[in-house]
Parts: sequence; structure tokens; C-alpha cells
Amino acid sequence: MGIKIYKPNTAGRRKMTGVDFSEITSKKPQKSLLAKKTHKAGRAKGRISVRRKGGGAKQRYRKIDFNRKKLDITAKVKSIEYDPNRTCRIAQIVYKDGQKSYILAPQELGVGDEVIAAEKVEAKAGNRAKLKNIPSGSFIYNIEMNPGKGGQLTRSAGGSATLLSKEEKYVTIKLPSKETRKILAECSASIGVLSVPEHSAVKLGKAGRKRWLGKRPKVRGLAMAPGAHPHGGGEGRSSIGLPGPKTPWGKPTLGKKTRKSKASDRLIIKRRK
Repeated sequence: MGIKIYKPNTAGRRKMTGVDFSEITSKKPQKSLLAKKTHKAGRAKGRISVRRKGGGAKQRYRKIDFNRKKLDITAKVKSIEYDPNRTCRIAQIVYKDGQKSYILAPQELGVGDEVIAAEKVEAKAGNRAKLKNIPSGSFIYNIEMNPGKGGQLTRSAGGSATLLSKEEKYVTIKLPSKETRKILAECSASIGVLSVPEHSAVKLGKAGRKRWLGKRPKVRGLAMAPGAHPHGGGEGRSSIGLPGPKTPWGKPTLGKKTRKSKASDRLIIKRRK
């Protein structure tokens, strides 16, 4: 796996790069593990709340097993596949009883490997266990925040958290964002580092490629009319004319802290950078 560089035949290709698909072993997804995916373009109650979304290639959602409640049963990796809905690769696994499932694929996982989810497992890529039974210093991903809810943290390409220490009913982990926090030791996590670490180095090269991903153009508020944005209006190249930047709806933004007091604040040892 690596970065693919295109020949500069056109202006769009000149600096375009992509991820090599050499590790993918199957192009057709498992039909029973697919679901319909509708594009809602960031709307809430019919009004756009998340702007600049729309269009994009037609996709079907892959049902990923973030929880892996099928315990103490080994499963064999049937294929490594591309998922258009996420940045890392996914692995199709088949349990001994014939049930098929999709899981997030770590870097070292290959076709034919066996993985297992249990209370306590061997520290091997793809295995899943409770945090209290994973050795300190291990790289982990797909981490639960509440026991039994399923993985919520560290699920993107090349991501991994580090299990730093264990104390009573909590373990301390360091997330990819450099945030250090405590999580209940009864929560589960998968062992390893997620696939496609080169994803952050990919250059799209042209605007059209961004549209394929469902991302629409971004217009600066300063370039808009005063009725459309608080930053708009003015003669020539003017400043925003405000003490601080605002959203189109008049709320402070860009650096304004919006996180309200939460019970989980006491579990955060060091904030993310």
C-alpha cells in the first residue's frame, strides 16, 4: 500500500495523488451486509443546518459490526474491501457457524487470518477484548465509551490510541488528537492500528474530485451580500467590521468554545491540541 502519483497530462492531474488499492482482494461487497443510503444534505426539519453538502457518487452503506458481541468464536478473514463511506479499509469475516460480518481492518490483517472477540485475547491485530485485559502500551482502535454500546473512538484511517495505564475501574488512553482521558475498564477495544495511514497525504488535485465526495463549494461570508451574512457588504476590499467573526445566523464562531459542562469533563486529563 502506498501513494499513487498520476502523470501530469492535464492541469487537474498535475498534483493529484491517490491511495494504492493493492491490498483490496474483493471488488464486490456482500449483498446481505448492504443498506440503502440517502443523502440529506445536512438538513434538520427541512432547513439546511450543515452547509456545503450535496451531490456525490451514489453509494450503499456497509453494515459495520462496531460492537462484535459474538464472543469466544473465531472468525476467518474472507476479504479486504474498499468502503466508500469511510477512510480505512474493511474486512469481511466469516464465523465458524457461517455468519458473515464487516469489521474495520487494521494494517496487519490479511485474508485467511483468524480474529476473535472475547473477555481476554491474544494481543494480535484485529482481536477485540475488554480494556482491563489489554496490555499497557498497546495500540488500540474502535474504542467504546460506554460498555456494550459499540466502538465510538478512533475509527478513521491510520488511527490508533495508546493504552497508557490502568487504575481500579478506569484505564488511561491517549487518543490520536493527543487528548488523554480515562475510560471505564469494562469497555472494549480492538487491538492494532487502522489501515491506510497514507490517507492524510492524498491531494485531490481538482474541484470535481471533491464534488464526487459530496462536498459543495465554500463561499466566504465576506464575499456575500449583507443580508446573507453578517460579514457581507462594504465598499471594495473591506474587513468584516465586527469585533469577532460570526456564523450566518449571528452566533460567535472560529475559536468560540461551545462545549457545555459535561459529566465526562472529569475524565479528561489533558485536552486535545
